[in-house]
Amino acid sequence: MTAITDAAPSASDAPAGTAIRERGRLRSRLGWLALVAVAIVLALFIGSLTIDTPGTRGALDPESAKPSGSLAIAELLRHEGIEVDVVRSRTEAAAAVDESTTLVTADPYNLSDESVLRLIERSHRTVFISAASRVLRLLELGENASGAAERSSAQCALPELAHIGTIRPERLFDASSAVTGCFTDASGASALLVDIDDGIRTTMIEASSLFSNEHLAEDGNAALAIALLGQTDRVVWYVPSFTDSDIEAQGADTLADLTPGWVTPVIVLLLLAGIVVAIARGQRFGPLVAETLPVTVRTSETMHGRARLTARAADSGHAAAALRDGAVRRLASRLGLGARATAEQVADAASDRLRIPRGALHQLLAGDLPANDAELVETARRLAELEAAVSTAVHVERNTP
Repeated sequence: MTAITDAAPSASDAPAGTAIRERGRLRSRLGWLALVAVAIVLALFIGSLTIDTPGTRGALDPESAKPSGSLAIAELLRHEGIEVDVVRSRTEAAAAVDESTTLVTADPYNLSDESVLRLIERSHRTVFISAASRVLRLLELGENASGAAERSSAQCALPELAHIGTIRPERLFDASSAVTGCFTDASGASALLVDIDDGIRTTMIEASSLFSNEHLAEDGNAALAIALLGQTDRVVWYVPSFTDSDIEAQGADTLADLTPGWVTPVIVLLLLAGIVVAIARGQRFGPLVAETLPVTVRTSETMHGRARLTARAADSGHAAAALRDGAVRRLASRLGLGARATAEQVADAASDRLRIPRGALHQLLAGDLPANDAELVETARRLAELEAAVSTAVHVERNTP
């Protein structure tokens, strides 16, 4: 009797033990779900604190006080008694110029060839302070030249450049036969191109650093800026931007265009359901075990090593492709696209979000790669401006009630 009495509690303990184990598993799952929820809340909270509205002023912007801006030049011209009108619309710029004004603009990457010609049509004095191969060929000023730019003086017959001193050019050009080249090196390449035809003067120089707030006080940069921009009583300064573009690209129909509108929401719901099921059913096989790897390479060392190889090879196209790939992936994430979204899809989504023509974005994200370091710097600047604009648009939409 004693043996039977002692065995009875052991048989009744089995269901109780099973229930305890089930409750333990349930608590473990609920704990993981709570951790995931807390992580998401913390990420959103930190993002709301650290994401500031990025500045809308880019390089060589006459209203920007950043190191890459050119507010210092604008104030210097005003101090000399010259009126400086900053416009951000090509139609306003074309209407504002006349025979007694100087039209100043950076590379008008946002305009088609026809719009560039219409922009400068009425101007008798135009100064491009950022050079592009397209504008060089369009205006028949010359071609890009190879070689390292060294500090040089004007060495040309233009009287306004007689007392400039020396500058360190950023980019060299081979001037056309009817174009005057200044700041010429030993090989004949020039940093400044001046075309004078029937009283109409067109000037081009790569001055992204020369005329920036950070470097304006160096060498003869300020004197050169006054000499080029301060020859009239009024300056019309046109600032190119994606919001003032007339380039429109017509892409082929994508799979998203051919499928019904309800397909995407259904796919998203299925993905969310799959994630929920995976979290609910997932279990760890045991405690994590730390395993010592034979060799540990820091990510920063790999990144710097690849960067040095690219710089040593002077492979601007490869560097631009890496910058563009990173920008496309970040833009896809911010715009809610998949990880495998193509550059064209990202450009279309960004165009819809920013309400600007698609052509400029297609050219930036899927067009030809830069051929030299100067165009690489310009491409990197445009990519940064595009990411900043998209971040601003997404941030504003998320915080709009």
